[in-house]
Amino acid sequence: MGTATVVQSSFDVYCRTSPLGSRSGISISNAPNFVRFGSKSSFSAGCSKQDPLRYHLNLGQRITDFGARKCTVIRASSSDAMEPAANIAPLQLESPVGQFLSQILVSHPHLVPAAVEQQLEQLQTDRDADKHTEDPPSSGTDLVLYRRIAEVKANERKKALEEILYALVVQKFMDGNVSLIPTIAPSSSGPSGRVDTWPSEDEKLERLHSPEAYEMIQNHLALILGNRLGDLTSVAQISKLRVGQVYAASVMYGYFLKRVDQRFQLEKTMKILPQGVDADADEINVQKTLGEDMRSNGAAGGGDSLRNVQSHPEVPSWAGGISPRGFGHGISSSRLRTYVMSFDGETLQRYATIRSKEAVTIIEKHTEALFGRPEIVITPEGTVDSSKDELIKISFGGLRGLVLEAVTFGSFLWDVESYVDSRYHFVMN
Repeated sequence: MGTATVVQSSFDVYCRTSPLGSRSGISISNAPNFVRFGSKSSFSAGCSKQDPLRYHLNLGQRITDFGARKCTVIRASSSDAMEPAANIAPLQLESPVGQFLSQILVSHPHLVPAAVEQQLEQLQTDRDADKHTEDPPSSGTDLVLYRRIAEVKANERKKALEEILYALVVQKFMDGNVSLIPTIAPSSSGPSGRVDTWPSEDEKLERLHSPEAYEMIQNHLALILGNRLGDLTSVAQISKLRVGQVYAASVMYGYFLKRVDQRFQLEKTMKILPQGVDADADEINVQKTLGEDMRSNGAAGGGDSLRNVQSHPEVPSWAGGISPRGFGHGISSSRLRTYVMSFDGETLQRYATIRSKEAVTIIEKHTEALFGRPEIVITPEGTVDSSKDELIKISFGGLRGLVLEAVTFGSFLWDVESYVDSRYHFVMN
């Protein structure tokens, strides 16, 4: 059988062949800091009948805050200078709800939470209405049509929900005065050919994490950049696909990290943190977990993926390679890492699993918007042919910024997923 070109979902491409990932769609085994990710993974009536932007600009949008605060009215003239939404985030929102929130992000970002409250209430109303509709036809064409209409409505609500989550993540970056990295394309490179022409936001991003979480992030950066961590001005040509893989893996790592750090901070405040966790025992547990991950990946066909990472020509030069003494070699101990390694296997697996399909879709779409949709070539042996990878010129400081942003994106995604689920339940586990 000859070589075949396979175009896959960008999330599959960025994660299944990731140097930090397994071949499972939304799981990373052998991930940084020994995290194994699990294998699972309508607009209001007034706005839906007209263009959301025109509705927002000309008629005004009544944003109801369902707490003790009063209703706020947004009014703007169509002549107002509107910054393109593309300058705020790489992903362009498409649903009426998403476009509406995009304009509020540009013009009145502080009103996004109130706008989201309103849209979530409308989504809940629509979902409840669908549940209480009359019984479906028993058979025939009417039943097929009924099911199709129900499916279309459900998909519309799902897309609106995804874009609500994304808008909230973007708003949290704006609250931190951090600009998201724009789409990485040949046209975005400067005179030197480097794509990392964006201003450094590293210090701002560092302040968005707790001290304990940032220690773990430093370990994550050390694992990815290796000995290049202290040489951030050097420039290298790197596979765009590989950078995208590391970005997607780092988003999921940030999601996990915020989840465990939230629990850690609560137990620290309540003074119920586990005592006497032995560092040597932690290392044994780490190696045991890694060994199980490698064996399970080999049984599922992931062994080829691991070998691809080890043999990829760029991994030793910019990711530090894979140490013969294991993934844990060279990673410093930290209080939060010791706390994480005190979890039993079942708890660790549960905390490392992305809870909703909507969150997975957001990671996929955001990564694709940032790096483009890759087209990969699979060899007859089932490995990825890296000879056709697009190469980009980027400094190691730029790589550090990308990873920091990705980890922060994942952290924010956990926050907004939890917030939205408390108002519009969609997380199944």
